[in-house]
Amino acid sequence: MQYTGNIRKMATALQDTVQYGLRLYDNLERTDPIGLNQAVGKDIQISFLHEINCVVTGKKIKKAFGEGMSYDAFMNSPHASPSIIRPELSRIHEGIALRDFEWEMKNHMTPHTVYLAQTAGVKVGVTRNTQIPTRWMDQGAVKAIRLAQTPYRQAAGLIEVALKDFISDKTSWQKMLKGEIEERDMLELKAEMEAHVPNQFKQYISSNDELITINYPVIAYPPKVKSLKLDKIPLIEKKLMGIKGQYLIFDDGTVLNMRSHSGYKVTITL
Repeated sequence: MQYTGNIRKMATALQDTVQYGLRLYDNLERTDPIGLNQAVGKDIQISFLHEINCVVTGKKIKKAFGEGMSYDAFMNSPHASPSIIRPELSRIHEGIALRDFEWEMKNHMTPHTVYLAQTAGVKVGVTRNTQIPTRWMDQGAVKAIRLAQTPYRQAAGLIEVALKDFISDKTSWQKMLKGEIEERDMLELKAEMEAHVPNQFKQYISSNDELITINYPVIAYPPKVKSLKLDKIPLIEKKLMGIKGQYLIFDDGTVLNMRSHSGYKVTITL
């Protein structure tokens, strides 16, 4: 089957094995996700049509910023606000918006979770409650647990900042895609990190100790990985060996980050 459209972040569903849906937009018009798990172990062709459309405005652009935005959208859209990457910068709980009051009230003045995840090593992260467990699957986490739940974004961000002295907030995507996991007792880690939560936020520590385990549709992990960019390699013809996080893993150890190619117009043959 052949499909044409603009790439977006793959849809995910948490089951025994994560179910992936290929999302190809008709510019800004959403289409139904195409089941991708059945393509694992088979040949796949991805052809870049040398067109990128801004995911915010739909306008054709020469270069994408952030995840598929024009430069103007990247500088002005709330989707690229500094508080997206650095939650501690959010001030909407004070009635102060960084870019868009209504958007930030809806998305940042809402319950957030500080979590601990095991991707390759362990890391701390922040996400809206509505993005659990999607956020964990997008990062390729194999285990995750809630640490704290806050009523607004900045509080979660300040907890994360305090914990960075003791645990990373980054994902080693190369190790994650090679399946190199440093095993940790996540309940024990949670107890350790609770001690480092600032006193003013200890009231938000979560009593939910449920450990989420996540399995991915991967036949074999590569010993080495190399990231592909459609700008440089506009035609990919390879066997799909797995999907993890937002990456397609091919039989030669190359990988394609679908999320970072948001807005790219492609034809995909499964």
